[in-house]
Amino acid sequence: MPDRESPERPTQDAPDDSDAARRRRRAQFLRELAEARALRDRVQPRRAKAARLRHALRMRTFRW
Repeated sequence: MPDRESPERPTQDAPDDSDAARRRRRAQFLRELAEARALRDRVQPRRAKAARLRHALRMRTFRW
């Protein structure tokens, strides 16, 4: 019987550890995403400029 319960115990005993691990994975993902975006902007400057202009236009026309 103890063998069946052992896989479930780590998640129940330490929710903070899983929370911290999730935050670390999320931070790592966001760093990699920002790096990929920066690389794409360097490789495709025309598309990056067009995206910046579209974003600026959206921000100008947005109303609170």
